[in-house]
Formats: sequence, C-alpha cells, structure tokens
Amino acid sequence: MILWLLCRFAKGVALEFKQLKTFICVAECGSISRASERLRIAQPALSRQIKLLEHTVGAELFSRHVRGMVLTEAGQALLERISGPLHQLEQSVLDVKSLQAEISGEVKLGVLPTVPDSFSIRLFEHLKTQYPGISLHVKEAYSINLIEWLQSGEIDLCFLYGPARAYQFQSIDIVTDEIVLFSPPGILNAGTTIHVQDLAGLPLAMPNRPFGPRLIVDKLAGAAGVQLTPKYAVDSFGIAVAMAVSGLSHGIMPVSSVSALEVEGKLELRRILPGPAERQLILSRSSMRPQTRATGAVQDAVCDVLSAMRADGNWRTTLDVN
Repeated sequence: MILWLLCRFAKGVALEFKQLKTFICVAECGSISRASERLRIAQPALSRQIKLLEHTVGAELFSRHVRGMVLTEAGQALLERISGPLHQLEQSVLDVKSLQAEISGEVKLGVLPTVPDSFSIRLFEHLKTQYPGISLHVKEAYSINLIEWLQSGEIDLCFLYGPARAYQFQSIDIVTDEIVLFSPPGILNAGTTIHVQDLAGLPLAMPNRPFGPRLIVDKLAGAAGVQLTPKYAVDSFGIAVAMAVSGLSHGIMPVSSVSALEVEGKLELRRILPGPAERQLILSRSSMRPQTRATGAVQDAVCDVLSAMRADGNWRTTLDVN
C-alpha cells in the first residue's frame, strides 16, 4: 500500500498525509463536528479536506446523513488499506527520532501455557535492568489463539510450536524440549522411562487437540499402533498439573514446564519411549505491527534470558535417565 501511495505521488496526485489523517478521524467519529473537536480544526476546513480527497480518489467516501457521515463502499475500502500503513509510517518517524534516545515503547508478547512462569519473571527483571523504557505486556494463550492475534496485529511477538516453516511469519528457533510423562509420586513402578504403549492404560488428563505436545505424543503412539484416549479432558495446564499432584491423573508436558515440581518432590517424570518425543519452540513476529526498536530489544532479551536459564539449569531441555 505504501508503494501504491508513492506511485500515486509520482503520477502527480496530491494525496496529502493530513487529508488521510482527517479521513480516518471522520470515519472513526462518524461526523465532521466530532472530528473537528478531536482535531481542533474548523469544520469547513475538515469538509474541504474530505472533498479534496474524494476528488483525488475519484469516488465519494462518505454518505452524508442528518445524524452524521457513514462510509461508502469505496470509503471502507480506502480505510482498510491506509490505516495500517499510516500507523507504520507514524511509528517509523517516531523510531527515527528516538534513535539517539533510550529504547522505549510497549511490546505485547504472547506466551504458551507450557512456558515456565519463571521465564516471564526473569524476562521482566531483565528488561527492568537493561531497557527500563520498555513496557512489556504478556498474554498467555494456546497456539491457535496466539496465531490469530499475531495475524491480526494484536500482539508483536509470540512463542509457537515449530517448525518455523509451518507458518507465514518471520520466526527464529528458540529451543527444543523433550516431552515427558508427569505422574503422582509412588504410583508407577520405579524407573525413569515408560513406553508409549503403556500410556494407554493410564488415567490421563490431556487437552483437546490442537495442542502441540499432545499432537507429538499422539503421533508417537500411532506409530506404535495405539491410540491415546484421555480419561479427563482438561484444557488447562495448571489444572492438569494440580490433578497429578493430587494423585488423580497423569499428563504430558515439556520437561521445562514441570521440572521444578519434580525437584520439589511433587511429581515424577518419565521419558516416553521409543522417542524422541520433542517439541520445537520458536519465536514469531507479527507483520501487522511496526517493527520497532523496542520489539527487537524484547526479541533479543527473550533469547538472552532463555540462554541464561539453560546455563543455570532453570530451563531443562532433556530428562536425565539412568
């Protein structure tokens, strides 16, 4: 769209930035009078800008009514095509102005329920020290919701299950974790492994599909000729873990998600054979949001924090099996 605007300029069409901003404001307000109050510009001047824009595009953009102004089909089409690019242009100008200043701004990050809470805490601490001007907004959801938010531009970045080639997003590989069975202590026979065929006989609490870890283990089970049917359908990571801690059920999760509870003696973890049962975690960026310095800084911070957690043992990627 930006290229289209530049082409129109090159052809001598006087599309002024202020006309487009006025058009968006009138569309949002629904009337010239309310737009005049918001922009603090006289109504005749606003009406003249709208008329000039309509002359430029060769179509009426609003239907005038006693109660206000309603977008025509052409007006709606124009609004849909310029809102995003104009926002990006404005943000780009602000970014250039701030190149010599402290990196600042709001960044919205989507995280999966299986990402350990300790990671988010460490990320907030890291940003507080390294980038105090960045305001981080963390939203937790399953991958299907995160994908929708990324596509609509509701979030800037998010964790997703890989591989990166499965999505039309700009993505980087983050980490590959082993998926394990977590169980109440003392329920199963001693050992640190379990065959996927034996999972079918356990009271499992698992989320409905699609869910990354379950899809991976289901594929492993299918190759072994068994079908996993959970006793409890639970679309909450926290509830599934609480059920296991209470002795009610078993579940499957990446080892990084439940290793802290194993250390506390609240859960037992077992490697799923024949394996490997692994999930690839990637970090994806939205093409609908401005690629700001703050977004880039948060992306780098995610990688730095995760590397530090792996180094100090707070993000385990594999299960130690004797």
